[in-house]
Amino acid sequence: MNDDHGEGRDPRLERVRAWLSQARFFAEEIYSARYRGAVARARRDEDDLFMLLVFSDMMGVPNPAAYYTLELQPLLLERFHDWHKRMGMERSPLEHFRCC
Repeated sequence: MNDDHGEGRDPRLERVRAWLSQARFFAEEIYSARYRGAVARARRDEDDLFMLLVFSDMMGVPNPAAYYTLELQPLLLERFHDWHKRMGMERSPLEHFRCC
């Protein structure tokens, strides 16, 4: 009879479970490999839009969600420099915040 401590388990069953786990991982990797780039681009685009939403009020663009995004600005300041460079802005668009 099996108990909670793993004693008395069939080693063949454990090997089959380990093999199935590896096979599942391999199958997921094979399936997702061709879409990995597209998913990464979509995620980056969503992150860029989110950054624009969070910092839009500071750039003079009216933001209806400014009350909710204000607390997120300190958390996203670390990523702000990379974001504005990727968006094609040579210098920081914020007058009171210089990151370059």
